[in-house]
Formats: sequence, C-alpha cells, structure tokens
Amino acid sequence: MLNKPAALVQEREFSFTAADFQAIARRLYDLAGIRLNPSKDSMVYSRLVRRIRTLRLAGFADYLQYLARHPEEEQHFINALTTNLTSFFREAHHFDVLSQYLKQHPACKTIWCAASSTGEEPYSIAMTVAEHFGSFQVPIDIIASDIDSQVLAIATKGIYPQERVENLSQTQLKNFFHRGVAAQAGQVRVVPELAAMVKFTRINLLDQKWPLPESIDVIFCRNVMIYFDKSMQLQILERMVKRLSPDGLYIAGHSENFAHASHLVKPSGKTTYKPVTNRS
Repeated sequence: MLNKPAALVQEREFSFTAADFQAIARRLYDLAGIRLNPSKDSMVYSRLVRRIRTLRLAGFADYLQYLARHPEEEQHFINALTTNLTSFFREAHHFDVLSQYLKQHPACKTIWCAASSTGEEPYSIAMTVAEHFGSFQVPIDIIASDIDSQVLAIATKGIYPQERVENLSQTQLKNFFHRGVAAQAGQVRVVPELAAMVKFTRINLLDQKWPLPESIDVIFCRNVMIYFDKSMQLQILERMVKRLSPDGLYIAGHSENFAHASHLVKPSGKTTYKPVTNRS
C-alpha cells in the first residue's frame, strides 16, 4: 500500500511518495501501455532505486526529470519495471495444441511469440516444430519478440542454468542442448540448429508499426494482456487478429479471458482462440 507508516518510509534510502508512484505509473502506461497497481509500489521502488544509484541521482523526483530529458533512459525504465516469469514448456497443453495444429495445417508458415522473455517459450515452440518435422530444417519462421532488451539478450545467447531444463525429457536434452563443462559446468546451451530456428526482435506492442509479416498462422501471447486495461487489450488484440490467417490460432495465458472480445476471437479450447473473421 502507498500509505505506509512514517517509520517504514523513513527506512528507505530515498523518499518515495504517492505522487512519485503515480508519475512513474503514468509514464510506464504512456510508453508501454502497462498499468501499475498501487500495490506494486515496493516493487517499483526496489527496481528503480538501482537506476537512481547507477546514475547518481538525488532521488525519484530527480530521476523522473532525468527520464524526461534523456529518451535513451526509457529502455532502462521499461526493462526495470517489466516482469519476466517463464519456463520451458510452461502451460504444457499449449504445445500439444501447437503440435496438433501443425498436423492439421501443413501450410503453416509463421509463428509469433509476442512475449519471449528470456527465451524459454520460443525455444519450446521451436522444439515442438522440430519434433513435428523430425528436422531442424523446417518451412516455418518463428519470430520471438519482447519489449525488454535485456531479456532478449539472454534469449539470444540461449544459455541457462541446468535446473531450468530439469523438466525436459532425456531425448529433448540430448537433441536440443549442449551441457557445459569445466567453467560452464551447471549450464546448458541451446544447440545452434535450434537457435537458428528463432529470430529474436524487440517489439513494443504500442508501436505504430510491427516488423512482422502481414499474415501469421499462430500467435503465442501468453500472460501479457493481463498488464493492460480492457481498452488497450482490445486495441492490441484487434491488431493481432488482423494478422492472423483465416485458420490461425491465438494462444493466451491461463489467467486471460477474452469474453469481452467476442467480436474478434472465439474460443477453440483451453485458453486458445480462433479469429472470428478473416481480417486481411
């Protein structure tokens, strides 16, 4: 909560008022369309205070002025305040759905992962595609995007702690990962052939133009819309649906529901949707 006892506020290194939080929340909404709940004030403080220290500024008011004067700081600001929770084959049923879709739609050409985070989701998509074709040479483009440049850098490297792949089968580990040795012991790296299947790019969903093909067959946009208000959800979803092929598939997160967007998409399974019409 924002109205903390004075004793708690004084323990902080820098003053952080309700007005500071509201100004930060407005700026994040303007830049990324993300709404910050007031309950996130402690998270906002802890993440932005690192930038304040790095820049050797006097406090949050000083930081907000700095942000207004230095557009290059906007990416650091977004990176600090976006949350990246992911894992390989998270919500595993979606990859079964993808596998079935590939069987039923042999002409599938493009898959877009709209919130790639540190790469586990798009690499899971790539593994599913490679397993379907029995090859790394596939006729499908996999595009993975995120607003956070730091997580994209991690995703592009494709290096993870060993515990991140503990839920994968031995066959998947053998086919898709190299185990680190010596100084890299305890880590795994995505094999180059799998990494080559995924194109990573930075996309802010609020941008006027997306560097994407006009027609996309499958969109993974999971646990992203929850950060937008209903109006923003509809705007972004409409733009995505316009790019979906007539038989396309939209895959949402477990906590997302589009009952308010029945004019755009219709349910086709557990948190999966089809476009209502072909919006070319």
